[in-house]
Amino acid sequence: MRGGLVTIGTVAALLAAMGLTVLGLGAADNAVASYDASSWLWSTTRGELARVNGVTARVDTRMEVPGGRRHQMQVAQTDRLLILRDLKTGQVSSLDLATLQITATTPTAPGLGVSVALHEDAAFVVDAVQGIVRQLDPRALTPVGEPVRYPPGIAGGAFDGAGKLWIAVPSEGTVSAVTAAELPETPGDAPPAGLSPKRVETYDVAEPAHELVVSTLDEGVAVLDRTSASLVTVVGGRTTRAELTMTAPGYLPTRTSGQQVPVTVPGERSVHVVRDSREVKRFTVPGDGVRLSPAVAWAGRFYCADETTGTVYAFDAEGQLVQTVKGAGRPGPVELEVRENHLFINPPDSSTAQVVDDRNQVREVDKYANDVLGGDPPPVAPPPPPPKKPKVSKPGAPKSVTAAAGDASARVSWQAAASNGAEITRYVVEGAGQTRQVGANQRSLEVTGLTNGETYTFSVHAVNAKGEGPARRSNPVVPTAEVPDPPASVTAEARPDGTVRVSWPEADGQGNKIAKYAVTATSAGASAPAGESAKTELVVAAGQLEYGTQYAFTVTAVSEKGAGSKASPVSNTVVPFTAPKAPGELRASTVADQPGTVAVQWSPAVDNGRPVTKYVVEAAGKSVEVTDVRATVGGLGNGQNVTVKVKAVNEAGAGPEASTTARTVAEPRITVTGSSADATSVTVTFTVDAGGGRASCTAATGGKTASGSCSSLRVTGLTPGTAYTVTLTASNAAGKGTASRAQTTDALYGIATCRNGSSGAEATYCSRDVPGERNGNEIFSVTQQDNSRQAGWEPNGARLKAYCKKKGEEVYAYIYNNDKRSTWWVRVDHSKGRDYIPWAWLNLEGGDDLNLLPTC
Repeated sequence: MRGGLVTIGTVAALLAAMGLTVLGLGAADNAVASYDASSWLWSTTRGELARVNGVTARVDTRMEVPGGRRHQMQVAQTDRLLILRDLKTGQVSSLDLATLQITATTPTAPGLGVSVALHEDAAFVVDAVQGIVRQLDPRALTPVGEPVRYPPGIAGGAFDGAGKLWIAVPSEGTVSAVTAAELPETPGDAPPAGLSPKRVETYDVAEPAHELVVSTLDEGVAVLDRTSASLVTVVGGRTTRAELTMTAPGYLPTRTSGQQVPVTVPGERSVHVVRDSREVKRFTVPGDGVRLSPAVAWAGRFYCADETTGTVYAFDAEGQLVQTVKGAGRPGPVELEVRENHLFINPPDSSTAQVVDDRNQVREVDKYANDVLGGDPPPVAPPPPPPKKPKVSKPGAPKSVTAAAGDASARVSWQAAASNGAEITRYVVEGAGQTRQVGANQRSLEVTGLTNGETYTFSVHAVNAKGEGPARRSNPVVPTAEVPDPPASVTAEARPDGTVRVSWPEADGQGNKIAKYAVTATSAGASAPAGESAKTELVVAAGQLEYGTQYAFTVTAVSEKGAGSKASPVSNTVVPFTAPKAPGELRASTVADQPGTVAVQWSPAVDNGRPVTKYVVEAAGKSVEVTDVRATVGGLGNGQNVTVKVKAVNEAGAGPEASTTARTVAEPRITVTGSSADATSVTVTFTVDAGGGRASCTAATGGKTASGSCSSLRVTGLTPGTAYTVTLTASNAAGKGTASRAQTTDALYGIATCRNGSSGAEATYCSRDVPGERNGNEIFSVTQQDNSRQAGWEPNGARLKAYCKKKGEEVYAYIYNNDKRSTWWVRVDHSKGRDYIPWAWLNLEGGDDLNLLPTC
């Protein structure tokens, strides 16, 4: 069965568990098979997963996730298990691919900051914000043992080929491996006592507070230290470092296959290839802009996607461009994943994907083939023009550089410097005879080894591809052993106005008055000051934190002597949010076949941290609510110019509206441009303003009607030489429009024909009228040769104006008019009036076509 529901008993359980709709192509056994070369690809526009067979480059099964349309989805998969995490809602779901059953669901905080990892039967949820790595039983999504705990703000969280989960800790400059505990025999049961995931290896890979990016290897891990521009690989317990020549932040793929690690630097549009302990190749990616996804190594080549154009470029081992894959052909994210001996190229916002085999052959996949699910997505708007290149210069000075003293230490923090067109790669902190580099996303540093009682000041400056920016100095601090205690707990609350309220109980100053509190925000792999407050709460301004990203907070207490406490325990995680932005690319148009109706379409609004639950569409006092990005508004006046407004609504309320104008279909208007006639028809030419609708047209006169073209109509069957008024009517959904045109048909003439014979009485038969006898060209008031009703006689050759025809007595003209015989009579004008002459005696001009005359 093609394009139909998979009729398997397990589907009922699947539907009950999650409400997913599963559809397949092929026999039912194929629908539940687990192809060794398959990968599940997400389609954002339709909220649909498609399982793509890498060998055939075809979709064999689809699953629609209700409520998942236009949601970002993280997909973790093995041959038997599939785990989904909806970034909009935070819901995690586990699907057994052998049975197509949803085995369990569990909630997590929505937004960026939590990820899922899957390897064989080991599953983990990594909370990068809180620093908690928790193993789950993938069959039931229940915890397995105790979690592994790290400081908040970790990075990484993916398995290598050997089944180790690697976690980087920027605050410590370390990377460590976690191994999974053995699962209990029964899903959901508690594991045997003492069985928990374990941190089994830890390696120093960078200075503390450096910005770290992780890519797992076939065995081991690669850690990019963005702050020092170096790549550290950990393989078999051995650590090697390669210094890189990059001048802007680099990126790694989540997983790297093979011995060469590609480091993509979007700011340079370059890829640096590292093998062992050195950079072995560097090549440039064609095009403009900085929207490059991390390059992926596959089958002796490197594949890098330009998300501005949707194009994927393939380079050989020497860095030469050898292939260009068109991809989606439009802006949007592009996911590159090596899986099951194939490279899968998936633009989630597109209907197509590509599969690359180990011979580097590329085949296209139609993810929406056969219209298995739903309606087509809305038409794609043309891409916006590329933005103007910003002026690039050295960074500005950091803002609000502050220092707080500790016991033989000081904590320095600052707000971001202006990047001035080139992404900041690191910050440099100088003071107390030390120079320290700090990751661009850290923006705080604990300086140790100080002497209590001495005064210290620190300076901070930023570095980008153009060089070092100006420094800004901190306040002076005097380290002391008399430091306050940190607040005992911290609570965070994301509020609908976009602000985040962080609160805590008053700290113990240990004999000194607390002067202020410093609040630090931590997200996945990043930490930065959020602000200071003299009270026991801080409201972080709307827009200061990124909407849709998870944050947790720590607080330090600072005494009146400038001494700062250790950091408090980390708060709960929150996701800042506010009302959505205005919908984009709003278009409204006339609905041609419906009166008083306009069609409206737009691109999804930026949700600002919470899913858009509906759109409100208003026009001329009418309002409709929809969950899709298209709507029609009816009940408006015909031919009415209306302003259409659309706004998105989420948990925070309605956002700003986008507006445009449209016009409902109006009654048609006809403009006559000309007319013409022959003896029995009138043709009128005209134009029709259809009022935005689809018009149909008719022309009528003298009891006759014509329909069809709305540019020219011909009414036939009319009387020659007669004045007519033709009424034109154009109709559409809004009503009718009319116009008229006067036109006289051409006169039709006939020649009275009676030619004498050659001898005898025949030689004078047609010469004159003989009362009481038959002669040619006699005219009667009736259609028979009744002497008492004879109205006249015309000589041979008389030209008579004809009007119409009528049946009557048969008349035979013999030799006098070529043996013409007919029962038709023609009404004509003659010297004494308008009466009937036998057609046998009248030859019509233009071929004697009696059909040109209407019936009287």
